[in-house]
Amino acid sequence: MRWGEQPGSPPNFIFPLLPPAYFNLANLGQFQYLMYRPLYWFGQGGSGGPDSSRSLAVHPTFSRDHTKATVVMRPYRWSNGETVDATDVLFWMNLLHAAKATWAAYVTGGFPDIVTSVVVDSPTTLTFTFDKAYGPTWLTDNALSQITPLPRAWDVTAARAAAGSGGCSAAAYGSGDGPCTAVYRFLSGQAGFDPANPTAPNTALSTYATNPLWQVVDGPWHLKSFDRAGNVVMVPNPKYSGPVKPAVSRFLEVPFATYAAELRALVKNRIDIGYLSTQSVTQTTSDPTVAAGNDPRLTGFDLVPLYLGSINYIVYNFASTGAGGAAGPIFSQLYVRQAMQSLVDQPRAIRSIFHGYAFPTYGPVPMYPRQHNDATSAVRRNPYPYDPARAVRLLAGHGWRVIRNGTSVCMNAGAAADECGTGIPVGTKLDLTLAFANDAEGLGPLLQAERASWERAGIHVTLAGSPSNKVIDEVTACGGTARCTWQLADWGVGWYFVLDYYPTGEQIFATGALSNLGGYTDATNDANIMQTIVSDTGLARYQDYLATRLPVVFQPDPATSLAEVRKTLQGTAPQNLLLAITPEDWYFQR
Repeated sequence: MRWGEQPGSPPNFIFPLLPPAYFNLANLGQFQYLMYRPLYWFGQGGSGGPDSSRSLAVHPTFSRDHTKATVVMRPYRWSNGETVDATDVLFWMNLLHAAKATWAAYVTGGFPDIVTSVVVDSPTTLTFTFDKAYGPTWLTDNALSQITPLPRAWDVTAARAAAGSGGCSAAAYGSGDGPCTAVYRFLSGQAGFDPANPTAPNTALSTYATNPLWQVVDGPWHLKSFDRAGNVVMVPNPKYSGPVKPAVSRFLEVPFATYAAELRALVKNRIDIGYLSTQSVTQTTSDPTVAAGNDPRLTGFDLVPLYLGSINYIVYNFASTGAGGAAGPIFSQLYVRQAMQSLVDQPRAIRSIFHGYAFPTYGPVPMYPRQHNDATSAVRRNPYPYDPARAVRLLAGHGWRVIRNGTSVCMNAGAAADECGTGIPVGTKLDLTLAFANDAEGLGPLLQAERASWERAGIHVTLAGSPSNKVIDEVTACGGTARCTWQLADWGVGWYFVLDYYPTGEQIFATGALSNLGGYTDATNDANIMQTIVSDTGLARYQDYLATRLPVVFQPDPATSLAEVRKTLQGTAPQNLLLAITPEDWYFQR
């Protein structure tokens, strides 16, 4: 079976404790999860919720006061014969405790900081104790969801060392940071990541299929071959103890540089599942979840639009020293952000650029799928509909001489209501630079349209395109916690709610969060996020507030995948609602 990877998105990291630069679907649900199952599998049915049949543990139970969670393991085994047990969960927790600063999902004060103890009660049961009460939904969907049990064969600090010799898996929770740090550095190095030099290129890719570490798996597949280009061959794990065994003898992941190349492969029947560009679709759909028609050259395939729980946006760098030192202060002005948002015509872009295969992003939660019936009616109505006149009024009313189709200039410096704002001197120009991924699907045309719209209010934006990995590297190199020159950035995918399935926003919009790359900070927002965490209420208040505060430029969220699926390929959908693939479910109709 041949599955085409998304163009320009080959897997490139195998160790499940991922740093930010490697934290993406290509590495998680489309590569690692095939071999190393997470504690809880998400993406069930039409909701995207927990899928108990594929999880390594039963749904957690909570104490009456919500300060403890009990996890009971299901009877899974590692390919080396060992049981996937409670100690393997403790091993992950100890590693995470020691290396949380490099974990992409880490938020200061979040998981695992909230965990005060993890006690192995028996080989199949363990108890988590938290520092206070938290909402069961958040604990399951955003905290315990981060866990991937690890085999004791990985508890080593050198190749061919005895399993468990690293001393991390046997340590009491939180007491083994010394040995666990050494184990983490070894495992990360084997995967090609050096915590001391996080921007160094990954030179370990060619060893993934031959390194004995990575052959110890608990998923339905193990790695047969792998190369730097992203060619992946997996074969069934004969000792897989999960509910569905693979029906095919080999599963191939095939890389493509462009959508055009992937389309040619589909037309020539060289792959069984592949992906189209929304730019190549000629029929506009009235329902983003239903295909309007297929390419006549692909009569042997069905077109299936697929969406992940995600939001799409451009990041402001609130600490930017660009634009003569004024970029950060400019972005800190809410009226500037309101003006820029009022010039983004999302409905028109969805029709004209994405041919209907997109949902709008009007706030910090996804419009689809509605796992928790998330987006409120206030957010769905769009707090900032397209209104160029409003944008001009906002700028003119705050001390700017608006030069339509040019570059507006600050004329009244100061912090009063009719002045430009703190840190913006007289003569400052609204002349900004947006770094964007020129290899991201549909992003170029979208930003060109937005750029033209911004200029109608005298907001001049220079588009600086480069490959997505370069954009991400530039942004993550300093993020929002260090002063640097990048101003606006768009890597094309915004944020996928994966590992934080309940969209409470602490990973991307809380002050100090590792993935809050623009450095947005707002005390009211932080309090609202905390309310969504400590109870199963408050999501409406959080999103209604942040949708009006505009921590980013919200923009259309196109289909994550327009999948072409060979008609003879049977089984479940090509990807679940969180876009993890399950090729063990697939088989060819005879």
